[in-house]
Amino acid sequence: MAKPEFTCSVAVRPLPEQSQTDAGLYAFAYTVTIRNTGDVTAQLIARHWIIADASGHTEEVRGLAVVGHQPLLKPGEQFEYTSWTRIRAPNGTMRGTFFCMTEDARSFDAPVPEFGLTVAATLH
Repeated sequence: MAKPEFTCSVAVRPLPEQSQTDAGLYAFAYTVTIRNTGDVTAQLIARHWIIADASGHTEEVRGLAVVGHQPLLKPGEQFEYTSWTRIRAPNGTMRGTFFCMTEDARSFDAPVPEFGLTVAATLH
């Protein structure tokens, strides 16, 4: 049977212009690249993020689509988007899962490996 698989990678950058460090809020942009590394066409339907910061605060975010899109990817195709988040410490992590569906209605999860949210000036 054909195997559905999406592989995800992430690039992160701090957003000092969106941060309010005096209020303890640190913003980060993240660009996610989702590549269909399987052998069947499939669609990204929904997302689930777990965002944790060094202060011990954890937030879960669930929703349909990513930045308003539910991309349908043929084998070898990719979709890239940029979004952002804000945490209550200069350091944190984020990880997630995309809920996906093949054209013949088989569901599968595409994991997003944990990545760091770090303000460079806080690393000594």
